[in-house]
Amino acid sequence: MKSLFGNKYANKLQVGFSAFRDTRDPFSAPFPVLNIAQDGDRYIIAGHEPFSIHNVLDQNVYQINDNFNIYAGKHNITLGTSLERFDFNNSFNLTGYGFRVFDIPGVDIDTFAQWINSGGMDAEVQGARDAFDANNANNSWALAETNLGQFALYAQDEWALTPKFNLTVGLRMDLPLYFDTKKKIEENIARKGGLLADGGTYAPDIEYYDENGSPVMFDHTILPKQTPLISPRVGFNYDIAGNRSRILRGGSGLFSGRFPFVWIGNQVANPDFFFYCVTDPDFKFPQVWRTNLGYDHKLGNNWTATVDLLYTKTINDMMVRNFGLRKPTGRLTGPDGRPIYLAGDRALVFGGPTNAYVFTNINKGHEFNASFQVTKTWSDGSSLMMGYNYLDARDGASIDAEISSDAYDRNPANIQNTNTPELAPSLYGNKHRFVGAFSKRFRYGSFGTTISLFSEYVQGGRFSYTYAGDINNDGSGLNDLLYIPTDAEIGQMNFSGDAAAQNIQREALKWYIAQDNYLRNNRGRYAEKYGALSPWYSRWDMRILQDYSLPNKNVIQLSIDILNVGNLLNSDWGVRQYATYTGLVQPLAVTVDNTVPTYTFDTTPRTTFFNDFSLASRWQLQVGLRYSF
Repeated sequence: MKSLFGNKYANKLQVGFSAFRDTRDPFSAPFPVLNIAQDGDRYIIAGHEPFSIHNVLDQNVYQINDNFNIYAGKHNITLGTSLERFDFNNSFNLTGYGFRVFDIPGVDIDTFAQWINSGGMDAEVQGARDAFDANNANNSWALAETNLGQFALYAQDEWALTPKFNLTVGLRMDLPLYFDTKKKIEENIARKGGLLADGGTYAPDIEYYDENGSPVMFDHTILPKQTPLISPRVGFNYDIAGNRSRILRGGSGLFSGRFPFVWIGNQVANPDFFFYCVTDPDFKFPQVWRTNLGYDHKLGNNWTATVDLLYTKTINDMMVRNFGLRKPTGRLTGPDGRPIYLAGDRALVFGGPTNAYVFTNINKGHEFNASFQVTKTWSDGSSLMMGYNYLDARDGASIDAEISSDAYDRNPANIQNTNTPELAPSLYGNKHRFVGAFSKRFRYGSFGTTISLFSEYVQGGRFSYTYAGDINNDGSGLNDLLYIPTDAEIGQMNFSGDAAAQNIQREALKWYIAQDNYLRNNRGRYAEKYGALSPWYSRWDMRILQDYSLPNKNVIQLSIDILNVGNLLNSDWGVRQYATYTGLVQPLAVTVDNTVPTYTFDTTPRTTFFNDFSLASRWQLQVGLRYSF
């Protein structure tokens, strides 16, 4: 709703409501998740897909925004407020049908067949069916009901200091809202049986340890403080010559964005002593300080050159720490003599180690981005663009998962102490990216044809080399960075199997390291977190627009988009190469017994990278039809 009050005041009010109903309806009958492994490496994953077991997400989103504008001479002032409320009902039953890992000794698959035929899984299969029937009958599927919101106040003044120079200053305040979320956590604790002592799963008296190793206990109902995030900002635009041929622009300020409330949802869903997912009471939502400077220069004959520089400094970032760990007091035996967590360094429940995944803050991280672009336009509507982008992004934790435990597992850990953040290249973004676009317009009578091409040449994504196995006993079998041994050190390492099998693995590992540029150049060191890069890749996309103008000036337009058109012409073109889809490459499996590691190397791989066969590497065609009137 828009309102005008004379020629000096205006108001715009927006009210919105959105409802989302997302469910997964798997075709599989209830069945346990079965991983068939050898020496700790999974080779076959069978059974029910675990992420689709009664997976329901219902969302209601309420939004109110109001902007009041004051036009006062050289000042254009905006005063505004916004309120968003998100209501989530999330049912996620990852282990609802049970989970079994069967480790095959040696390469004898017959052992697994004999185990199945002897009824080894019969009870678990029946248990999955019983769980399905009982949860449906009692409506006892997992449920995390979370009601959250974000309130903001902001003010901005666009000030025309001179005809050439505009200054914009602003201030924004964002505040998290939890509504009745504390009550919903209490309801979930009760739904799961209450306290552990009373037969439930909630145990607030278990002693855990913060990142400094100091004892700490959890009150699962305590939510992060409602600390306002204050974001001042300033920007400018300077028309140097007064004719927009040379423009200098820039700005600096704090930015917070929309709060990632999924972490609060983790806390609501998991008040279980065996899988605590908690947000630190002093947690501050993400915030960065960002500064940019740009320059546009018209070179004549419709050519324009643009330069943009952007620097971002992390103020508050996020990292999942495992508060089931003290500081490590042990050390691994052998060439990889890293610190390891002994039994006394772990929080214990029922005599065994346990994990507690806690979202905490860190302030490590920065990003530098430089972009250069040249454009050319013609009077007939044709255009040309060429550009290059350089990115150097570093952080302490590149979170790529919404589940707290996954965010912990997938963050390659600091060798010295898992809970200490290590500044390293970010998982996200490409270091080098060249782009180009060309569009040509043809007109003849009532017809018009536009042919456009877009291309990019990119140095691929980052990844880390980690062990397949928990070499330092920090509770994750994914996050331990690989030690890259020399040939002499490989001879000192213990491998699985008999003497002949060990020698075969040693020689194969030497060959694997030698064929990999990153590993070969870093022997005798630990692999750097996200220090390796996938190969360069290129891609070409084409669009053809065919217009027909009707006598009444309406237009019929046929569009043909060919994505990755090079792959259409040659099956070897446009194919990407990856070392991993997850950001983690795990060439070496490991188990540890009394500080002594035993390694297993799969001698099958002959190269680090493989050709991708997903849609990103295939050509695609889409056709559209539009009628404009």
